Amino acid sequence: MSRPMKILGQEILPGSSHVLKMDLAKLYTRTDLEIPIIVKRAKKDGPCLLLTAGIHGDETNGVEIVRQIIANKYNIPKAGTIICVPLLNVFGFINHSREFPDGRDLNRMFPGSKTGSLASRFAHKFITQVASQADVCIDFHTGGKMRFNYSHLRIGKGDDELLELAKVFESKFIMFAEQRESSFRHEMSKMGKKILLFEGGKSLSLDRAVTRQGVAGTIRIMKHLGINDHTHILNPDKAREPILLENASWVRADHSGIYRSFIKVGDVVHKGDELGSVTDPFGLFTKTIKSKLDGYVLNNNHMPLVNQGDALINIGLL
Repeated sequence: MSRPMKILGQEILPGSSHVLKMDLAKLYTRTDLEIPIIVKRAKKDGPCLLLTAGIHGDETNGVEIVRQIIANKYNIPKAGTIICVPLLNVFGFINHSREFPDGRDLNRMFPGSKTGSLASRFAHKFITQVASQADVCIDFHTGGKMRFNYSHLRIGKGDDELLELAKVFESKFIMFAEQRESSFRHEMSKMGKKILLFEGGKSLSLDRAVTRQGVAGTIRIMKHLGINDHTHILNPDKAREPILLENASWVRADHSGIYRSFIKVGDVVHKGDELGSVTDPFGLFTKTIKSKLDGYVLNNNHMPLVNQGDALINIGLL
């Protein structure tokens, strides 16, 4: 017997499809602002997969991944349910901004409250009326402020079932990342949901390789869960064993100036390797940046103008 399912007050019957409108708020002009929640439920019972992106409004690459899944009809299940939310923070998306219009980071507002700030109210409604129905979630993110992330997954440590799910995605790197208090990932984990956080690309940018990896990994997860099978469109490459990273550490600029990188994301680096340099605009000053650690380059700053203390390179540690 199929389990009952209700999203935003709408009963979701087996075999039904819905585009639900989550009422977010009104603009100053009193114009309604709504977020589409795209729900497809098969007649056959099965798990519920939730795909979310754009929790930070400037992280457009995640939006593109979920958009492609919908446009190519990969979100039609043969068993279970797929919920797609391509754009959670429509305010930030419109304004090219990471934050909500109240200045808050939506990904630090969960579980939220009915009577709190705008971001808090949204977080509460989404987690209780939408995300609570999911068994598994993939939450798509990118690097911020001109910092490019090599595609990887972040998961909590100590959950063998979640690690196995992450391996199915076939990302080159899986990082055991501590969960931030009041984040969406933290709240979903507290509710007993399996959540994979995908990182790839940078803010306000699209990258085809990142998009392909995000879509392909999601297709593999769908097959693994028995929801549908579109793996025939993927390259039949031999599955690779992921590199497990225990943590990551930022290399920061010791000097202000023009940053030039000598490495690429995904590269392996060793202690003493030259990672880049910081110079002045006049040819009078150059400072070489050397690695103090062994690991893999997960993130590289694409902004050439840096201040002392700016994050330049994120190194994943074994």
